[in-house]
Amino acid sequence: MHRYRSHTCGELRASDVGTDVRLSGWLHNRRDLGGILFIDLRDHYGITQLVARPGTAAYEALDKQTKESVVRVDGKVVSRGAENINADLPTGEIEVEVSEVEVLGASNPLPFTINTDDGVNEERRLEYRFLDLRRERMHRNIMLRTAVISAIRHKMVALGFNEMATPILTATSPEGARDFVVPSRLHPGKFYALPQAPQQFKQLLMISGFDRYFQIAPCFRDEDARADRSPGEFYQLDVEMSFVEQEDVFQPIEKLMTELFEEFGGGRHVTSPFPRIPFREAMLKYGSDKPDLRARLELVDITDVFADSEFKAFAGKHVRALPVPSVQDQPRRFFDSLGDYAVEQGAKGLAWIRVGEDMSFTGPIAKFLTEENVKTLTERLSLAPGHAVFFGAGEVDEVSKIMGAVRVEAAKRAGHFEENVFRFCWIVDFPMYEKDEETGKIDFSHNPFSMPQGGMKDLEEKDPLDILAWQYDIVCNGVELSSGAIRNHEPDIMLKAFEIAGYDRDTVEHEFAGMLRAFRFGAPPHGGIAPGVDRIVMLLADEPNIRETIAFPLNGNAQDLMMGAPTELDESRLKELHIAIRKPVGDK
Repeated sequence: MHRYRSHTCGELRASDVGTDVRLSGWLHNRRDLGGILFIDLRDHYGITQLVARPGTAAYEALDKQTKESVVRVDGKVVSRGAENINADLPTGEIEVEVSEVEVLGASNPLPFTINTDDGVNEERRLEYRFLDLRRERMHRNIMLRTAVISAIRHKMVALGFNEMATPILTATSPEGARDFVVPSRLHPGKFYALPQAPQQFKQLLMISGFDRYFQIAPCFRDEDARADRSPGEFYQLDVEMSFVEQEDVFQPIEKLMTELFEEFGGGRHVTSPFPRIPFREAMLKYGSDKPDLRARLELVDITDVFADSEFKAFAGKHVRALPVPSVQDQPRRFFDSLGDYAVEQGAKGLAWIRVGEDMSFTGPIAKFLTEENVKTLTERLSLAPGHAVFFGAGEVDEVSKIMGAVRVEAAKRAGHFEENVFRFCWIVDFPMYEKDEETGKIDFSHNPFSMPQGGMKDLEEKDPLDILAWQYDIVCNGVELSSGAIRNHEPDIMLKAFEIAGYDRDTVEHEFAGMLRAFRFGAPPHGGIAPGVDRIVMLLADEPNIRETIAFPLNGNAQDLMMGAPTELDESRLKELHIAIRKPVGDK
């Protein structure tokens, strides 16, 4: 018999009754019933119930061990009997009567329970992550991640893509986030950077003649944590294709996402094909460039209705309306609580009206509406008896953000929200540039390496704020999974695009010397995308925080509490790396 096991803890069935077996695993739980000891033994594959009877050496050995100790047991498989079957376990028809025990690894007292989700705080969980990962939910999440990545690889190869690796140590790049830098021992005063993304390298692969590339790529950005963004390190499905237009990128990615979410989504419906929504339309209708389409409500811009109004709350402001049907049975607290929610999002309040059976308007602002206002709103918003309308007014960006959040919350509370579904969309036609409201400076709004729609002609002739980019995001259930673009592969167009954003030729030639040099030796039109693996798994696992799908994440302050990173270096190591530490004033 094998030194540690003849079977796993998820393997034995009724057909094994009478078999002598050897199992190894962790002591998951124990129960002493009438002097008989019942132990749940757990390994990677499942749980098997053990039985130890009083007066036996096995009973004495198991009774002394703490939970989460690792043991090897020998015993015979017996039937539980019909009245004791545990239908929730695949091994629930049998148990193993233990005859011999060997302790392989004793456990100290636990800092928190493993077999229940006892509400321990995240910092404690991350400090003892190796224990946290033993929990069923966390173990399931990590195995889901493994299966998803494996499936991605197989599906991408089937779609004609080739997996290639790109460097981890590279040069710093102004890609929008802070780099993590690595000092060079051999080149004093110089630093490598960990890649924010393999962006330039994957483009260089296209220029080198490789047609369809992909990689499950580690990316490093010195950014603050959010619920859907882990600080420091993340993984993405990095993709690039040559001789393609926008739709050529969409087709394989849409197929991949549909298959992936159907396979691992637990029966939740995947809506396909994915609608294409222009950026400006998304901001108007949904208040966000990552709309949650499960909310079956849309915002309507009614700024013009109140442009000359004497109603001071709306006059001269951007006004967005949210019509919500079938709220006739909702009590007043429905409206008040939604107003409270809007205030939590940053609003000063939330104006509203209700439409009665006779099409009359009631509510806090009804008295301020003229007959013309009522008529226009009724037509523009397609109002009917039982409708309510919520209004937000202010600066465009502020109103979009607040009313976008109110749209989703109102849909959930009023029964206009789809559950158990993955609703994808493509957000397209992003503006190439934006204006800094404080400085008036024109800058890139998104990815500076995107090809402008209209090419050089639009760059030379259009107002920069009217220029659109061949740039796109893929969004699912309000979560941005990826950004992508058709790349700007022509040096003259690239230099002109950066010139509009205030970069002189010498700066661009210096910062992107490698890319520009490559472009000048025959670059194909190319484009790509990079869906976030962590976010994909977060959605599939139905987890609210991305750290729940990563085996060993940093905490919200970018610390590894388990390994103690970041750490200080001793003087000899600093000297070897040619580094002197200068701490902020006041630090000790």
